[in-house]
Amino acid sequence: MTGSSTTLAPASGNRLAAETSPYLRQHANNPVHWRAWDAEALAEAKRLDRPILLSIGYAACHWCHVMAHESFEDDAIAELMNGLFINIKVDREERPDLDALYQSALAMMGEHGGWPLTMFLTPDGEPFWGGTYFPPEPRYGRPGFGQVLRHVATLYRNDAAAIAKNVAALREGFVKLATPNAGSGLSVALLDEAASSAFRLIDPIRGGTAGAPKFPQPILLRLLWRAYLRTRRNLFSDAVTLTLDALCQGGIYDHLGGGFARYSTDVDWLVPHFEKMLYDNALLVSLLTEVWQETARPLYAVRIAETVQWVLTEMAVTADDGATAFASALDADSEGEEGRYYVWDAAEIEAILGADAPLFARTYHVTPAGNWEGRTILHRDRSAGLLSEAEERRLADARTRLLAARWQRVPPARDHKVLADWNGMMIRALADAAPVFDRADWLAAARSAFAFICRHLTAADGRLLHTWCDGKARHPATIEDYAQMAAAALALHQTTAEPVFLDRAVAWVDIADRHYWDHVLGGYFLSADDTTDIISRSKPIADNATPSGNGAMLEVLARLFLLTGEDRYGERAEDLARLFSGDHLQYLLGIPGLLTHYELLASSLQVVIIGTADDPATAALHRTAVTAAVPNRVVSVVAPGTALPAGHPAAGRDAIQGRPTAYVCRAMVCGLPITSTEALRAALLAT
Repeated sequence: MTGSSTTLAPASGNRLAAETSPYLRQHANNPVHWRAWDAEALAEAKRLDRPILLSIGYAACHWCHVMAHESFEDDAIAELMNGLFINIKVDREERPDLDALYQSALAMMGEHGGWPLTMFLTPDGEPFWGGTYFPPEPRYGRPGFGQVLRHVATLYRNDAAAIAKNVAALREGFVKLATPNAGSGLSVALLDEAASSAFRLIDPIRGGTAGAPKFPQPILLRLLWRAYLRTRRNLFSDAVTLTLDALCQGGIYDHLGGGFARYSTDVDWLVPHFEKMLYDNALLVSLLTEVWQETARPLYAVRIAETVQWVLTEMAVTADDGATAFASALDADSEGEEGRYYVWDAAEIEAILGADAPLFARTYHVTPAGNWEGRTILHRDRSAGLLSEAEERRLADARTRLLAARWQRVPPARDHKVLADWNGMMIRALADAAPVFDRADWLAAARSAFAFICRHLTAADGRLLHTWCDGKARHPATIEDYAQMAAAALALHQTTAEPVFLDRAVAWVDIADRHYWDHVLGGYFLSADDTTDIISRSKPIADNATPSGNGAMLEVLARLFLLTGEDRYGERAEDLARLFSGDHLQYLLGIPGLLTHYELLASSLQVVIIGTADDPATAALHRTAVTAAVPNRVVSVVAPGTALPAGHPAAGRDAIQGRPTAYVCRAMVCGLPITSTEALRAALLAT
């Protein structure tokens, strides 16, 4: 490490204008000499022997915008950054593998993670210190960013031993993170025990986990819901419906345009952090659909339809060939203010709604004083009595008029890049919900998005790419891309009975096994074996806002085993369950996705329908199977005379008297042949 002056000659200027990421382009006019994460930037750091200042964020991140305005647009701070560091800006949604790695490093330093992530690296890309948001001047108990820059640069120049010690400790930590937390294995009894522990985390008054901020946590809620379906203990179902009711009626939901915000900043689900993310809404549509199938609560059906409509209208991204996929996010800010697009003054409501204003104000708690910074976030009272049909029609008309008025405002920016894994979640949500609510248009949208990924985010060798924006596909896929797109393919296969989707899932899993599986310790790495610009390959197992790659792969492998009868899928699924089973409940609470998917492996329900695809009786049996309130079902439709694999429980079965016939199989044992939809429905609900 060389150099004695406080600042060095700045490296060449800002290079973000040519990037595809909307987030990176937001910073293209900063006086900071930003670079994207690439070989050239890393080589320049080595050539100049300068530490790297790595800033990771995303386009819809409010505090990323704050730090940008306060520091990255400030000439004095930019001069320090340019003179002391090689400055690299990363969109965490484009490179989740880099984000996961450096978020883990920050956690190992004893700091809470989040965005913006500010990490300081050696020229080799190894972290030695970091944090999240830093104010321009000391406040909030945090040092000013200028102080941080000078201190880190001085440390790098003058204390090589301290830098080396930090690097070595973190390097050892990365090795541990890539080592599976093996335990004695999973069981259905252990799932119930984990669900009981998860239940104790739920706020009994407001739903969600106790305290603020409150995140929807659909992955944890699904663990509780499945525990209810197994045990019929109402405490589990009550925890889920209490939370979903609060989400659907609170300020976290956009009552005019549809869709859920990322989280609530308060305990009452009133004040959201206003950005809307595709993945949150995909996971919530999936969960609400599953719970509606059991409860038939009208509120959930309405929120599902409204949220899907928001996705199809405001999040659609169409390629030149007409295929339409879904954008990543809507920003929290508009016109430089968080939430400005979504909040209302009482006077505005009165002017637009006239005679309907009093009813609307009572229902959505609109007051002259407001409920947030002098304005009103719309929400409905969960404890209020039911309104009449006539009143609900008036409110629906009022919402339509207010939405039309809101369209005249400056909207939040949209991050229009298409991500393979997030689109996989939404494709699956649409494919699962379409038959339940008899929405052919939702299924068509799922097909279109699937075609988009297959055409525009797939390389010539069949491998996925992670992101597409403005006609360009870039960045190596992660295991989560393969897991979520394979899950989407299997959902489409179950809903349509078309073999092309099963074939695609098989091909993607083959690629995942070849390039992501750890052949020494087991488990899937987040990054492929030929992703060369990352210093350590992590193994995702903990569920965060999105499901972990290994947990999601367990479900994919289990479904492929049940569909094909091929032992290789079942054995690898069992390996994942054992490798990541851990040895204590606290650990298990961090992996609710893997726990939920293990039940599919342990106690699945297989439905095999033998009949010709164009026979209405075959279609009727198929529809009955895919709409039943039985989450752990795997449905196959095969033509008469088709030889099922030898390992399949329905091998050797055939249609009865030439009529389309269903077989319901549990624990590798099939029941009697069924030829009527009523008998099939009864058999499914009796299991």
